[in-house]
Amino acid sequence: MTIYLEEEGDLKLPVDTETLAREAAEAALDEIGCPYEAEVNLLLTMNGQIREMNREFRNIDRATDVLSFPMIEYETPGEFDFLEDRPDCFDPETGRLLLGDIVISKEKVLSQAEEYGHAPRREYAFLVVHSILHLSGYDHMEEEERREMEALQEKILEKLQILR
Repeated sequence: MTIYLEEEGDLKLPVDTETLAREAAEAALDEIGCPYEAEVNLLLTMNGQIREMNREFRNIDRATDVLSFPMIEYETPGEFDFLEDRPDCFDPETGRLLLGDIVISKEKVLSQAEEYGHAPRREYAFLVVHSILHLSGYDHMEEEERREMEALQEKILEKLQILR
C-alpha cells in the first residue's frame, strides 16, 4: 500500500498519520480481498478547506470529516475481478491500483474523537478505513449498505486492535 500524504494547516494530529493511514488502508483492503497493491492520495487539511471542497463537489456548504474521491466505479462493492481488463486503473510505472483520493479534516478528527469519547488515533483510523471502503465501491445510502459498511469498519478496526 502506498499513501501519498500531503498536509495543510499548522495543526498536527497526535498520531503518526502516514504509518497509521497505511496500516488502516492495508487492513481494509485485506479484509475485502483486494488482490492488488494499491495507492491512495491522502490530504490532511483544515475545516475551511474541506468545507470549500464539500461545497464545490457535493453542494453542501459545511465542513465534513472526510471526503472520498474514487477513481473507479464498481458494480459490486469490493469486487475487483473486472479490473483485469482495465489497465487504465493502474499506474503504468508501478502497476499499483489507483484507488483515488481521501481528504480528512484534522479539526474534525480531534472534535469527533472528543465527542465520541475515544482517542484521536481511533477516529483517524476509522476515517481512513471508511474512505478506503468508499474508494472500493462501498456506500451507506441504503440501510442494508450502511449495516454492511459499519460491520466491515468495526471488524477492520478490531483486527487492528483500535477500539473505542
